[in-house]
Amino acid sequence: MTVPEPVRPASSGYLDAVLDPGSFRTWDTPAGPPPGASTGYRAELDRARARAGTDESVVTGEGRSGGVRVAVVCSEFGFLAGSGGTVAAARIVAAAGRATAAGLPLVLAPASGGTRMQDGTPAFLAMTGIARAVAAHRRAGLPVLVHLRHPTTGGSLASWGSLGSLTAAEPGALVGFLGPKVYRGLTGSAFPAGVQTAENLYAHGVVDAVLDTAGFAGVLRRVAALTRRGPAPVPPVPESDPAPGPPPDAWTSVTATRRPDRPGVRDLLTDPDTVLLHGTGAGETAAATVLCLTRFGTSPCVLVGQDRTAARAAGPADLRVARRGIRLARELRLPPVTVVDTAGAELSPAAEQGALAGEIARCLAELGAPGVPVVSVLLGQGGGGAALALLPADRVLAARHGWLTPLPPEGASIIVHGTPGRAPETVAAQRVRSADLLALGAVDRIVEECPDAADEPAAFVARMRAALAEEIPRAAGTHPPLNSYRTPRPGDRPCCSPR
Repeated sequence: MTVPEPVRPASSGYLDAVLDPGSFRTWDTPAGPPPGASTGYRAELDRARARAGTDESVVTGEGRSGGVRVAVVCSEFGFLAGSGGTVAAARIVAAAGRATAAGLPLVLAPASGGTRMQDGTPAFLAMTGIARAVAAHRRAGLPVLVHLRHPTTGGSLASWGSLGSLTAAEPGALVGFLGPKVYRGLTGSAFPAGVQTAENLYAHGVVDAVLDTAGFAGVLRRVAALTRRGPAPVPPVPESDPAPGPPPDAWTSVTATRRPDRPGVRDLLTDPDTVLLHGTGAGETAAATVLCLTRFGTSPCVLVGQDRTAARAAGPADLRVARRGIRLARELRLPPVTVVDTAGAELSPAAEQGALAGEIARCLAELGAPGVPVVSVLLGQGGGGAALALLPADRVLAARHGWLTPLPPEGASIIVHGTPGRAPETVAAQRVRSADLLALGAVDRIVEECPDAADEPAAFVARMRAALAEEIPRAAGTHPPLNSYRTPRPGDRPCCSPR
């Protein structure tokens, strides 16, 4: 008699591709049917095990990514369409709690049709426990990386699929709250084409990236490296800065920062582990704001920066992206680094209706709240409230030509002189230069330009990166030790354990 080949679960191939080869170790104990399961349901579970090669719709365990330990929860779609029943939910909760106790990054890779109807309301209610466990992991200062695989719908998306610190989706993946089959059956029409796709969700700022398995594996390695627990960074030995020349006049600085070839925030992102994030995660994008995890010297951070090359000015959504970055930095116990370089905020009815002024105030409040050390860089233009929104910090650096004014210079000239044509004399009287801000105590350090960053872009970027490598640990010295800079010690209570 021919013995059938053992089934190789799809989840095994995924884990092999995402983790370091041969590093995965399961945390799962054998799964049985849920209490009260009918005879028919038990038979269905038996058939699912035979087809899928797993004993439930999720597989949990740990492995390594770039040598760093990580915890993983991965759907097995071949087991009843990856649906979430009570047994699968308990497995997810247990894995999240174990990851929290061990201080490990948590990778969530759902591929699921949603809540398992055979389990009924108990499975539906189990979503709350999953959400609590994942949220507890994030409150412990540990990253959660989500990779939404094809398809991810229903209760799986509305619980563990939507709670990532960073969220990616597979190219072409169906991702949506209501599955197309259910929508068609309930409404009598098909769901509009293209809405529930990874690419559309990226376009609307719901996910950070569209990545295949190899791409996600690369992001996981970089995030694991950037958030790895270790000793507090020590400031490097300061490099000798060029001798400062006489401070330039205000209008010289304004015109220098308006040069199209001047280095911007993206030029600072030379660390190979940099991971870009995208949008608010709640349906908005922000073309004028860069959000990423990166590193300066030995100091990892969350960077929020204004992109001077953007086609439009910073609006309310940009500031909401900035606030997402500030919250993420506090959550991961990483210093936020903010980069100010904007001619001014968006001027439009949409900006007014989008609460631009309120978002400026909320950024100021969040940066001023106690927590992790903040470092700010006035890289160039500092036009109005959009610039001020990212400025409050424990340490503030300014490029020599950086400037800050309550309104863009021409706008200030209109108020003072009734015409935009007198902007040079207006800013000359406003104390807008980096030297003025240093005298006011609003800036702690000036990074030289010799004579203009656009004339020496590589040297200037290296100088600014070196200054940040020094200032981030210096700012951290003004705060209590960060939780993320130590490993768990014996006796530490996991945040998800009973009190």
